[in-house]
Amino acid sequence: MNVLFTGANGQLGNELRLLFSNGADNCLFTDISAQEGVQTEILDIADAEAVRRTVEKHKTDLIINCAAYNNVDKAEEDEQAAMLLNAQAPGILAREAARAGASLIHVSTDYVFPGTANRPIDESAEPAPVSVYGRSKLAGEDAVRSSGCRYVILRTAWLYSPFGKNFVKTIRSLAATRSSLNVVFDQVGSPTSAYDLARAIQAVAKSKNGWNATYHYSGEGAVSWFDFASAIVELSGLDCRVNACLSSEFPAKAQRPAYSVLDKSLIKQTFGLEVPWWRTSLEKCIVRL
Repeated sequence: MNVLFTGANGQLGNELRLLFSNGADNCLFTDISAQEGVQTEILDIADAEAVRRTVEKHKTDLIINCAAYNNVDKAEEDEQAAMLLNAQAPGILAREAARAGASLIHVSTDYVFPGTANRPIDESAEPAPVSVYGRSKLAGEDAVRSSGCRYVILRTAWLYSPFGKNFVKTIRSLAATRSSLNVVFDQVGSPTSAYDLARAIQAVAKSKNGWNATYHYSGEGAVSWFDFASAIVELSGLDCRVNACLSSEFPAKAQRPAYSVLDKSLIKQTFGLEVPWWRTSLEKCIVRL
């Protein structure tokens, strides 16, 4: 296949680069800017003409969209930028995929839900985002579904990796220089290794079945940010006390889902996936770090 990757310099994009680079597929890795040490073609996915030229030149069979506006708090102040990258750009990619007869795998988020559930959320749950970021990502999903292209939408949550900025790297950095940290315990979810998500995307890409559908993928199990931080400190061998606190002690511009554990039953059944326990994947990431 001729595969076009967007957002190739991000957490997920870098993991996909490692997975796909040594395979039989003809891969084109793109981003809005270059990344030192790796080959990346510059592509603004909000530019319809640029996307069309790239898709046609590459004779694209599959687009994997990892690009997103992920600054949740900043999105509250700059809704236009969030909507451009999270809603309009996926629509452009999807329409160009449809035009070229290509398929699209698009990554979305648990933030499309309000966080009021009390059991794992499956794909039939009604989205009701409570932040600009969540609304922009839901609009992106809708644009993909209405485009007419062959697609899969993957919602994920709490992503981390050895690349870029993320919770695991932040906690390790802080714990290395402080004697104690306060971390919220009233937000519950499932930490997701970008490597595991990349493997799931690879399985979807190779499958002939299960398309034109939305799936949930995150690490197995459920923890609070406090539990997650405690495990990071422990597995990193750092001498730092982690204290539990309430979200109200750390007011933010954007509201976070209090509960965002995703039900992975459908993606497991459809693609025969085994989802690793979140702590097992965290251990592997820390070894890489």
